Amino acid sequence: MATRTLAFEIGTEELPAFDLHAATTKLEGIVRAAFDAEGVAAGSVEVYTTPRRLGVVVNDVPEQTEALEEVFRGPAAKIAFDAEGNPTKAALGFARGKGVDAGALERRDENGTEYVYAVKHTPARDVAELLPAMLGGVITAVSWPKTQRWGSRSEQFSRPVRWLLALFGADVVPVEYAGLTAGRLTCGHRFLAPGPHEVADADAYVGTLRKNYVVPSEAEREGRIREQVRAAEAATGLVAELPAKIMEEVVNLAEYPTVMVGTFDELFLAVPKEITVDAMLVHQRYFPLFNADGTLANKFLITSNGDPAYQANIVDGNERVVAARLYDAKFFYDEDKKKPLEAYVDRLDEVVFQESLGTMLAKTNRVVRLAEHLSADVKLPFADAADAVRAARLCKADLVTGAVVEFTSVQGVMGYYYALASGENAQVAEAIRDHYRPRFSGDEPPASAVGKVVAMADKLDTVCGLFAVGQGPTGSSDPFALRRAALGIITMLAGAGAAGKAGAEAAGAGAPLDVALLPAIDASLAAYAEAGIAFDRAAVREQVVDFFTTRTKVMLRDAGLGADAIDAVLAAGVQEPVAFIERVRALEAARGAERETFDDLATAFARANNLRDADAGTDCDASAFSEVESALADAIDAAEARVAASLDEGDYAAALGQLAALRAPIDAFFEGVMVMDDDLDVRANRMKLLNRFVGVFANVADFGKMAKR
Repeated sequence: MATRTLAFEIGTEELPAFDLHAATTKLEGIVRAAFDAEGVAAGSVEVYTTPRRLGVVVNDVPEQTEALEEVFRGPAAKIAFDAEGNPTKAALGFARGKGVDAGALERRDENGTEYVYAVKHTPARDVAELLPAMLGGVITAVSWPKTQRWGSRSEQFSRPVRWLLALFGADVVPVEYAGLTAGRLTCGHRFLAPGPHEVADADAYVGTLRKNYVVPSEAEREGRIREQVRAAEAATGLVAELPAKIMEEVVNLAEYPTVMVGTFDELFLAVPKEITVDAMLVHQRYFPLFNADGTLANKFLITSNGDPAYQANIVDGNERVVAARLYDAKFFYDEDKKKPLEAYVDRLDEVVFQESLGTMLAKTNRVVRLAEHLSADVKLPFADAADAVRAARLCKADLVTGAVVEFTSVQGVMGYYYALASGENAQVAEAIRDHYRPRFSGDEPPASAVGKVVAMADKLDTVCGLFAVGQGPTGSSDPFALRRAALGIITMLAGAGAAGKAGAEAAGAGAPLDVALLPAIDASLAAYAEAGIAFDRAAVREQVVDFFTTRTKVMLRDAGLGADAIDAVLAAGVQEPVAFIERVRALEAARGAERETFDDLATAFARANNLRDADAGTDCDASAFSEVESALADAIDAAEARVAASLDEGDYAAALGQLAALRAPIDAFFEGVMVMDDDLDVRANRMKLLNRFVGVFANVADFGKMAKR
């Protein structure tokens, strides 16, 4: 069958960069769905998008759809027709569902039973006649976070649609949208070759764009930018910082990107590099350049969409822009340093933390109090505890400084510099800088115990406060990033062994914070209660504990730990994240080392748990025991003492080893006696013994959960 290439382009005003990227990832699927819906078996779909267009090229599009004959078997003929041969409701419903007339139903014999069949003929259709509606549907199927109307039109798109191109081979497809009818004209680069430019046929579409200074795909534009960055690095001897998120945006800001090197005055190097980098990257989308030793150089990279012939003018203009931003940064930095960081603390009363929870000053006071609790729990030396409290008091002070108000992403970092400038010691300053960490999965937590104390106090205060006022996460919604805060707390508590990747990447961040979470939750909720916040303290505590338990379960599952081992430990009532993690890991390790023993023990536990009578108690009559019952009772006595001692010492692996020693006596018990003896006294005594057996496991793990694996 003859095929042609289809080219389709939606020409717009400049689209938002991140919205364009999202649309680019979905466009192929939208086009493919449109073709599948009409039964058009096309070839590959190539996506070409730029800030001013969404384009696709569909290869090997047939000129006609295939004629189809579909055969559907329906009910038996005796059900489909009455005695007079008229179609029944069953036949009518079947025919209607298949889109045929009931009179066209056929009868066919199958092994002596007659059934009705619907035969549906779909003739071949000209694809050219289908394309206008199909492509019009593609336009409306593209979704945007925000849309707008323009002129007197009612249609909505991310930005006004200014032209349409649709070519099936050399023929124009008359797609209509927003008062426009598609033709064979496209536009080139807005400044270098605006056009319009005529496209001879669909196969010439991409070449026409390239010829008119349009780099037509995201991947190609990124490759061009990175190649030019490497050339600039070689020419300057410097190294560029190319954050993935900024690169994703820059790629969709230019149709013909050209990388140029700009320079700023060295006096700005006296400003903390974080604020200078923020001014360039976040505010202007310039890529900063660094010396080989990691220090900031006074050069930066511009990604221009202008005419490279006017490079000097473009660079000069951008240098003026960055100079203005850096003058602002230097001004705010110099002004902020005129007062010590302590002087900004009281101004936090002007900043709302959360409408029901008061100001940032109130939060600061709670964080100070919680830092005192955590410092005592972790038994910090006096000087370190004093540093933790001092850092907790100052950690939010930079939020009201001029630099952070103007450059919000450097909060914490500027507090570090201002603390040092105010004469605070390095440990206090570093704790202020690091108290937002870990900010995401895989991010390093604060390196020092002092930093971890302040970070945990800040995060836990946020979690407890928002749960107290009914603002905890719901489903996929987590506007206050409480899941991320909980993950950070668990990572700081559990350290490098937390769970999988997150823990491994934190391996260089010092020892875990040796504190108990549940008392810290109690201390945080107590602070809110004493501040006059009305909430059901017991209910909120339960919600917060369950929230941390759920986050720990997710971490363990993501790390590949068995769901049955997780559930077995959880059923034992373990709520502290560190104990939870350590016990699950120890249980998995023990099972891996002695798989047969633990599988059999799990089966025996489940059997004992199912047979026992929990109301019977554990006061056995030892004088009535048989030999195997006495052996089991002695093993239980030994295991009870040793398991309790091991748990007191935090040696969960040893506790599991003691449980493993119960396998032989419980196996012998079940082989040697009938638990459900006809003698009710004997039966009751054995029930009590099984209660004792199950009780040994109570504080370790519910092995019955593992038996279900």
